[in-house]
This record gives sequence, C-alpha cells and structure tokens, in this order.
Amino acid sequence: MRLLKVEIKRIMKTRLTLVLLSAVVFLTLVMAWLPITFPSNICTYKDAQGNTAELKGLQGIAYKKKLQADITGTVTPEKVRQAVESYQACLNKYGVENSYDLPDGVYDAEILPYAPLLHGIREAFADPDTGIAPGISEINPEEVDNYYNVCAERIGSLMRQEQKDHPAAQQLAIDLYSQVKKPYLFYPGYSMEAMEYQIFLAFLVLLLCTVIAAPIFTSDYQTGADDIYRCAKYGKTKFACTKLLSAFIICGTAYSLSAAVYLLVSNSLWGWECTKSSMQMLNSIINLPAMNIGQLQIFIAVAGLLCLLAVISLTLFLSSKIKSMTVCLSSSLLFCILPVILYMALPENIAIWLYSVLPAGALSLQTSILYAASDFDFWNIGSLAIWLPHVMIGAYVIEIPLFAGLSVCSYSKYRAG
Repeated sequence: MRLLKVEIKRIMKTRLTLVLLSAVVFLTLVMAWLPITFPSNICTYKDAQGNTAELKGLQGIAYKKKLQADITGTVTPEKVRQAVESYQACLNKYGVENSYDLPDGVYDAEILPYAPLLHGIREAFADPDTGIAPGISEINPEEVDNYYNVCAERIGSLMRQEQKDHPAAQQLAIDLYSQVKKPYLFYPGYSMEAMEYQIFLAFLVLLLCTVIAAPIFTSDYQTGADDIYRCAKYGKTKFACTKLLSAFIICGTAYSLSAAVYLLVSNSLWGWECTKSSMQMLNSIINLPAMNIGQLQIFIAVAGLLCLLAVISLTLFLSSKIKSMTVCLSSSLLFCILPVILYMALPENIAIWLYSVLPAGALSLQTSILYAASDFDFWNIGSLAIWLPHVMIGAYVIEIPLFAGLSVCSYSKYRAG
C-alpha cells in the first residue's frame, strides 16, 4: 500500500499529468454547457407589440417547457391522436402539405406545444414491406388509438428487413423491446445532443488518460531508472502491479469524476425531471433499451469506464513492451482512433465485428455505445444473436484483466536491448 501511494504521488506530481487533469476539468464544464447554446434551443414568439422575439439558451429551454407543459408526463395514445389531428388541422388551415411550408412563426405558435408527441409517428406507421414512412397528414388518426401495438409491429417488420437472414436476432430485438415500459414518459427540455456530448467528452478524457498512462513503463526504460528498480526487493512483478494499479486509480478516478460532474451540471441546466423521459421519445420511437434518459446516462458512463480501463490496460501493455515514449504514445493513440478508421474504411458487416471488440470502440465517436444502443446491430453466430452493446461490454470485461496480466508478465520479463 505504501508503494502504491508513493507511485500515485509520483505520477500526480508530474507537470504533464497536472496539465492533462486540469484540461479534463475545463473540458467537462465546457462540454456540459455547450449543448445549451445550440440553435435547437432557440424559440421565437410574438411580444405584446406584435414583434417577433427570440429566446436562446436557458431562456429558450424554459419557454419550451412552459409551452409544452400540457403534454408533460405519460404519452397516451389519446394525446398522440390529438396531436396528429391538431397537426393535420393546422396544415389544412394554411393550405400546405408539410410544416416547412407554414408561414413564419406559425410552427412555434401552433405546433411546437405538442410537437414532441409527433416524434416517431411517421416511423411507427412506416410501410412494413418497404420501410417508407408516410407523411403525418396521410396517417388516419383513428389508427393512432392502437399506437403502442403499431410500434410493436413496426419493430418486427423492421427487423425482418434489417436481419432477414437471422431469425434469432429478430426475436431478440422483439424480446428486448417488449421489456420497454409503456406508455412512454416525456418531460420537455432535454436534447439528445447533450448525451452525444457526454460521449464526446468521454472520448477526449480517454485520449488525455492515454497520454498519462503511456509513459508509465516506457519512461523508466528510456531514462534508465528501470535498471535501478529491478535491483530492489519488489522491483519486478509487485512493482509492475503497483504501476498498473496506480494508472487505473488515476485514470479511472479522473474519468469517473468527469462523468459525474458532467451529469450533475448538464442535468441541473436542462432540469432533472428530463431524466425521467423515455429514451424512445428523444431517439427512435422503437429503440430497444428499456431505459429512461437518466438510466441511459448512467449506462453510458459505466460502459465508458469499462472502455477506458480496457484502453489503459492495452496502453500499459504497449508501454511495457516499447522503449521509445514517442512510439508508445503514437501506438496507443492510434488504437484510440482505430475504431473510427475501421468504421469508415471497411464494409459495415466487417467493421461492426472489429470495432465492437476493440478497447476504444464504445467511446469512439461514430461507433459509440450510445449509437450502438440506438441501433439494431447484432453479432450473429449460427443460431445465436448478441446485441452489440452487450458484445462491447463483454469484450471490455475480458480485455481489462487480459491486457493487465500481459503487462505485468511483459514487464517482469523485459530485458533492455
């Protein structure tokens, strides 16, 4: 324990570590604030003099919450039907075919108060054979009374299209969706952009922690200090375990505090009641996770921590094998962005198999666990189907001890060339 404290203190005292941890704090606060400023939070209204005014940021969010107060809470089929009828009546009133053709200010004044209830209505009533979604004006309001049954049927038809050769994946998706709590809940104000920034922040923290971990063994090789350490009583296996654990503690604590502060600040800005909204009301209406926004945030944070520890394990393994700090850091950072490279360079089916098991996959931007949870991708192995987020988490649970053990073995057997 004493050796561990000394090693943590040594790492924390280095200028590079202090700079990087300070950057983590700064980025956490900036990332929590930025989604508030996005154009999607701008609302327009007519003031007492009849002039058009704009509300931005927190004021825009507060105005939207007030405007949508009547639809807050349980999303019943009756509410959705009323929203469809009101939407169709509004288009008929102005003689247009879609909301983009409405006169300026009409959408915010007449449709925005119930617009979230229209979220996913076109997707739910998409043609089961072609997947083509109808216009809201084409939907029969009477059919909306069967809203949640339509959603359940839609997940079946969608999976028959996307996983037509894999009945096990089709059934697994139906089983997962059957566990989603219905009717949905909706609390206005929150945006999925805030959750995307949670992933973006986690990815940046991952890069910074990789820079912290890369020199753990390599710097001692390069300076020659390792020759002295190996002469000590606990200079090999125990010392390697101590270095490994210190890197896990520092990087894991930095990530955990960053994730906790981000959620605390972000949810305080948006409003904590928003965390009770069903994921399906902000993303796809037939998303598979049986989670609300708050549960999804925690799921992403925990999966991100496992992802980070897997990357740190791999980085420490590279550090135990490579004598040059430049080569070690470059190799480690390459593995951090490799999932994105594979996603862009390879066919989708092959890329999914690879990036889902790479240590950085869950926090890389296009391949993140958030997108995996929002999509309908599976590992299909014969008659077995595994949902992609479960593949990712399972891979990290294996990779953390695997690379950690290899790091200790590699360091213990290392011989300077």
